[in-house]
Amino acid sequence: MKRRQFLVGAGLGLGAAPLFACGAGPLASKPPTAGAAGSWGEIKDQFDLAPGLSHFAGFFLASHPRVVREAIEAHRRGLDANAYLYIEENVARLEMGVRQAAAEYLGASADDLAMTDSTTMGLGVVYGGLKLGPGQEILSTTHDHIVTTLACSQRAERTGAPFRQVRLYDDPAQASAGAIVDRLVRELRPETRIIAVTWVHSGTGVKLPIRAMADALAKANASRADGDRAILCVDGVHGFGIEDVAVGDLGCDFFIAGCHKWLFGPRGTGLVWARPSAWPVTAPTIPSMDPLWRTGRPEAMPPAAFMTPGGFHSFEHRWALEAAFRFSLGIGKARIAARVHELNLHLRQELSRMRRVAVATPLAEELSAGIVCFSVDGVPPPEVVARLHERKIVASVTPPFYDPPYARLAAGLYTVESDVEAALAAVRAIAA
Repeated sequence: MKRRQFLVGAGLGLGAAPLFACGAGPLASKPPTAGAAGSWGEIKDQFDLAPGLSHFAGFFLASHPRVVREAIEAHRRGLDANAYLYIEENVARLEMGVRQAAAEYLGASADDLAMTDSTTMGLGVVYGGLKLGPGQEILSTTHDHIVTTLACSQRAERTGAPFRQVRLYDDPAQASAGAIVDRLVRELRPETRIIAVTWVHSGTGVKLPIRAMADALAKANASRADGDRAILCVDGVHGFGIEDVAVGDLGCDFFIAGCHKWLFGPRGTGLVWARPSAWPVTAPTIPSMDPLWRTGRPEAMPPAAFMTPGGFHSFEHRWALEAAFRFSLGIGKARIAARVHELNLHLRQELSRMRRVAVATPLAEELSAGIVCFSVDGVPPPEVVARLHERKIVASVTPPFYDPPYARLAAGLYTVESDVEAALAAVRAIAA
């Protein structure tokens, strides 16, 4: 696909309104034509990646595709030229543009979304304001990222609420959806009010069966009063941008994710979605600035508006997030999901055939997404990753708060087949 065609399709090509001028026209109001992003090689070319490397750590902090980089730059120029007028004349349209694009991507309502700067901020917003009754507990797992653990434990300390962590599986490679759901149900207590889980575990690559877990909780909640319902909260960042699912169909009550990982959004962007009935479970901890640009009286604003932390943000990044959603919608959620699963399934299958290599991430696609965790017998994971780097393969090791540690490969939109084969050849050489 020609560069001009791609940019015009995303609303940022030649002839588009200059976004850096006061009173400038909006970003694209419709996504590019399905499939408009072209071949996977052409999609990779939209990213300004260091050449000569095979990138398998993009899930850590994403590179931006060209359309997002140009949107950031356009907003930056507008703010640099005249910040006051640029914000005054554009803030309402641009804030709603981001929410509407996110809602289209999620299959949700724009009024059910709070905007944040990261997954961590979103977790803090939700868990930091929890309203817990006497004796009501927070239940989490031993598989979550440390920020979930800290957000829950800190809220428990401030309120005196009980806080428990449970294991949903012992051997990640042998995990099963049924066993995970059964363990969760067995751990429920009448006082369990908040259930904090992670969709895809960055320490093992296991993807939880959120829909099945939600269905099991619905049965348990059928006999509970509204104020005692078990509320399911999901850190969804490592499934967000991969899986082709509407957020409401997951069955959870809260969904929290950063937008600068698999979605390739501007760095420092994220969101929180909640069912309208779930928002009263938590309260704002940072004042919102939505009343400055929304019309009508503040008391008429949706709950999500109050849950959007206020203050002056990196507006050029927040507003360029619309372009990231349009970029993914233009490629197609189903196409992205099929591609990411195909590449990473091939990685898991081939790694599992190698001598001295053990794959921790399940082979089953229902329990995996884009992160492949593995170990090489006799070679510590940090050394595996260092030796991969020597072979121009950008891999990562799990953070030190996970035990045991693993090396990680994660194929995404800027990974092509030759990258995958190069990574497999490099691991094969290390394990020889």
